[in-house]
Amino acid sequence: MELKNIRDEIDQIDEQLIDLFKKRMDCSAAVARSKKGTKTPILNIAREEQVLERVENMAGEYGKYARLLYGNIMALSRELQYGIIGADSPLKQTIENAETELDRRSDSWNIACLGAAGSNSHLAALNFFPNAQISLEKNFDKVFEAVASDRCDFGVLPVENSSAGSVSRVYDLILKYRYFIVGETDLPIEHCLCAIPQTDISNIEYVLSHEQGLSQCSLFISENGFHKKKIGSTSAAAQTVAEEKRINWAAICTKRAADEFGLKVLDKNIQNNDNNCTRFIVISKKAIITEKSSKISLCFTLNNRPGSLYTVLSRFASHGFDLTKIESRPIPDSQFDYLFYLDFIGNVRENANNRRMLCALSEELPEFSFLGNY
Repeated sequence: MELKNIRDEIDQIDEQLIDLFKKRMDCSAAVARSKKGTKTPILNIAREEQVLERVENMAGEYGKYARLLYGNIMALSRELQYGIIGADSPLKQTIENAETELDRRSDSWNIACLGAAGSNSHLAALNFFPNAQISLEKNFDKVFEAVASDRCDFGVLPVENSSAGSVSRVYDLILKYRYFIVGETDLPIEHCLCAIPQTDISNIEYVLSHEQGLSQCSLFISENGFHKKKIGSTSAAAQTVAEEKRINWAAICTKRAADEFGLKVLDKNIQNNDNNCTRFIVISKKAIITEKSSKISLCFTLNNRPGSLYTVLSRFASHGFDLTKIESRPIPDSQFDYLFYLDFIGNVRENANNRRMLCALSEELPEFSFLGNY
């Protein structure tokens, strides 16, 4: 059979499939209407597994493909049913009740961030909130605690570096507290090697910095044979070197931190990558979604079924969500169970279908948190 004839036959089959698909979705809508008001759950895992096993057996050599196809069809059916039944979900209310403005230039905000004056987190906080009062915290946990206690309105935290990757501790805390992400800012990172004024670079044996700073300058450290000392932040490293006054110690920190603590810059731009950049997020206990919000962050666990992650991701793809990050984190006190953290491009207020899909997932996944649209 010629290729054109094969394609013509495929087109005819597609027309039949579409008609059947529409009839099946009509039946799903009828199921939803029958469930409405009865509090019958939309997701029935046992029923879906029966259907998947049946179509896999019926499809013979194409069984695995049929199972995958029907898994997606049933996911779309659940989404349709949710649109009929789930009008008042908690997530829908969260999105609708979210504040719509964030005044970044207000002088009334109190902002928590890591480190002493001149740390990269301090600079990022001032970049996002130029007129705010800044509370400098000793570690990432303290930043979250400052927001939790209402001592600070927002927290500013690094989540990802272009060279060193994700800041794992921050992601763990995001998943622990489930606060909303309401903004982000990118900060170019320029690391300097700094020491007390009487020190020369030939004297240096030990370099102090936050683990991210040490990682981002690993080539420079290795080439010079320095020993590494981890410390709470880059600015804390500068402060420690200034206070200890050891001629063989140096800090990897910002020039601003060096100036703050009276250190001499021995070398600059020592990071592995000249285009080194860190992404910082702004956390809050309240949701804020503006018209310009363009990134959505979520976390969830999956049902224990083959292809669960694929099925969820395919639903995002079908709605035009562009996945920009996926991170899996182990669930504390569990054996090989994971939470998935995801970032997408999109705005939940632009499209009712997008909101419906998110609300459907929030109802059917074992655990689901909307972390923000910013």
